[in-house]
Amino acid sequence: MKHSFFLIITLNLLFGFHQTTSAQKSPVKIIFDTDMGPDFDDVGAITILHALAAKGECEILATMASDGYPYIAPTLEVFNRYFQKPNIPIGVPGSDAPKFSCPNHWNDSLTVKYLPKLKTNKDYPSATEVYRKVLSSQPDGSVVIVTVGFLSNLEPLLKSGPDQFSKLSGKELVAKKVKKWVAMAGGFLEGNEFNVNQHPKASEYVFQNWPTAILFSGFEIGVKIMTGSKVATQGTKGSPVQWAYEYCLSNYEGKKTSNRNSWDHTAVLCAVRNPENYFYVIGNGTFVCNANGSNIWNPDKNSNHSFLVHKYPYQKIADILDDLMLYEPK
Repeated sequence: MKHSFFLIITLNLLFGFHQTTSAQKSPVKIIFDTDMGPDFDDVGAITILHALAAKGECEILATMASDGYPYIAPTLEVFNRYFQKPNIPIGVPGSDAPKFSCPNHWNDSLTVKYLPKLKTNKDYPSATEVYRKVLSSQPDGSVVIVTVGFLSNLEPLLKSGPDQFSKLSGKELVAKKVKKWVAMAGGFLEGNEFNVNQHPKASEYVFQNWPTAILFSGFEIGVKIMTGSKVATQGTKGSPVQWAYEYCLSNYEGKKTSNRNSWDHTAVLCAVRNPENYFYVIGNGTFVCNANGSNIWNPDKNSNHSFLVHKYPYQKIADILDDLMLYEPK
């Protein structure tokens, strides 16, 4: 019995070690696609993404601008440079993309303040080219795309044809290389949300033709989670993250506020980490995008779509996001 007892303990230790090592995950391969301008929660989202990359939880393959305003891509470069990842590819949308700036033009001020040489979107390659180049180089079924803006880049990607990077069509390339898409988009169970309705033609096409699983973080998720004052007041003074939050909280939409809604943060968090650690996930339905950009949820048709529902008090999630936003590069 004594020998059997020690044998069981040894087997348990070995099995437990195997469980631990096999449970360790490789970094999630992320392409981040953002409008980065009409609002400023995108600043929190890209900061969280870089914080998670620094923790080894994800690898940022590319950052895409879905807004055609001239200083969106340069804004992405500012943050990639600040977080010591200046070589992350940046792509820009076509001429039909919405061209929103923020009323206080924080993008313009930020790029002048932090970029060594002023650039515009014209200084970067097309998002379609970057998407196809990056996707073709990755293992099958390995890439997570997270969008926190318009679908201005995904429509031409799906419609793209074979090129020097891949013999596959865009839709075939996505189906082969993308594991899932996480979208800050829509409202549940029905809604009319900015990221979808400001480029409705692209939205309708993409949601009808996307070939992989989609997880939605709807308007009602981020609107309840307020963040930003912590990094504005406790972040490293003069960093682009601290500056952007301090500046925008002081005058966004002509008024001063202490925090801002966290629509984009939640999508990034759930693209990298298990969303069920933070929210309920409702699945096995279809996100239906109407021609005007409004949406409804059809639970009777399974298209491998799912959406987030609040599980915890809002402040619990806000605290997690705020702490990640304090990340500073070494």
